[in-house]
Amino acid sequence: MTDMADMNRLTEALYGLPEHTRRRILASMKDLRGGAAVAALHMWPLWARDSQIAPPGNWLVWLLMAGRGFGKTRTGAEWVRERVESGRSGKIALVARTPADIRDVMIGGDSGLLSVCPPWNRPKYEPSKKHLTWPDGTLAVAFSSHEPDQLRGHEFNTAWCDELASWEYPRETWDTLALGLRAGRSPQCVVTTTPRPIDILRELVDQEDVHVTRGSTYENSRFLAPSFIRQIKRRYEGTDIGRQEIHAELLEEAEGALWRRDWIGHVEAPPELNSIVVAIDPAMSSRPDSDETGIIVAGTDDDLRGYVLEDASGRMSPDEWARRAISLYDRYSASRIIGEKNNGGDLVGSVLKTASGGRTLPIRLVTASVGKYARAEPVAALYQQGRVDHVGSFQKLEDQMCTWEPGSSTSPDRMDALVWALSHLITDRRFTRIWI
Repeated sequence: MTDMADMNRLTEALYGLPEHTRRRILASMKDLRGGAAVAALHMWPLWARDSQIAPPGNWLVWLLMAGRGFGKTRTGAEWVRERVESGRSGKIALVARTPADIRDVMIGGDSGLLSVCPPWNRPKYEPSKKHLTWPDGTLAVAFSSHEPDQLRGHEFNTAWCDELASWEYPRETWDTLALGLRAGRSPQCVVTTTPRPIDILRELVDQEDVHVTRGSTYENSRFLAPSFIRQIKRRYEGTDIGRQEIHAELLEEAEGALWRRDWIGHVEAPPELNSIVVAIDPAMSSRPDSDETGIIVAGTDDDLRGYVLEDASGRMSPDEWARRAISLYDRYSASRIIGEKNNGGDLVGSVLKTASGGRTLPIRLVTASVGKYARAEPVAALYQQGRVDHVGSFQKLEDQMCTWEPGSSTSPDRMDALVWALSHLITDRRFTRIWI
């Protein structure tokens, strides 16, 4: 079979068949050669599972929550490609956690845009400009969740968001993108992610203009190594990790997390407090892909009940976080500033001294003699006992508390600062004290 018209007719006929029948026929097509073979390989509706085809309807967001190895990246890339080839796509936003994720997965990966687009309609990639440009002029621009503000000022009618649940600033990035998804008559966005219990994902699931598709790792077993399937079954089947990472269930908390959301109390205002501290977990760099600096303000009342007053964390230079901490110290009439000694403790003292203009500030340096999990356990127990309230809601902090697990590649900077603050105030007063 070499005639492209025949190939198009075959595509239409096969696509109308049940998926299992279509796959049997495709597997028997041994005689495809030349241009017809290349064309067939790039006809996504022939090869896709039903759960990988965009749903009908006037949805704004297609939320594809699926397990590891499901084929989420291929699905997202093919959806973008179809939008371009059908002429329904104007300017496209590509959003992932980091610039490297966009470059190595969404664009250049084995299932990325450069791989799925056929030779006759492959876009030109300009890494320095973060641009992909198709032959017809359609433009895709890459954005990182590390820098949500970079999305400001843009208008899109197509967006692909990959692994939203792992984004650095999910709320800010999503909200800024949503405000720019307004070009054309039918703007649409696909979100491809393995779920994690974060607020923005739970909200999307409940929105009327969001179509949710769920998929399991096992759906793609024929393209995954048998050893991989055996391993995940043996290690994770029947566990919360398996429910999330294999079956794409949106859980309330990660299995290994120390906190549960229903332990976190919320009040509108605290009582009179007798001790307030500002705790800092400093980052060593202010690069766009660096860790955040955790800054938490907390206090206690006469009954040693804890209150989290403010989460002022963020990605800042040392001078910026020092000035922010001093400002909070003054505003809350705090009694101490606390910094972690073996994570830049000497830096904490010297930077605060410089930022204070020579002022004398009470600083306590704390030493992490045990791991993060062990340090956090007594503080988590306080929450379970109902002895800590948050004054207002701190979504980023609370998401981190309820999703961070030992061995995670992410740094729980906000949680660390919280642990230092409440440890000092309630669970442990054995700290090395210095004054500057």
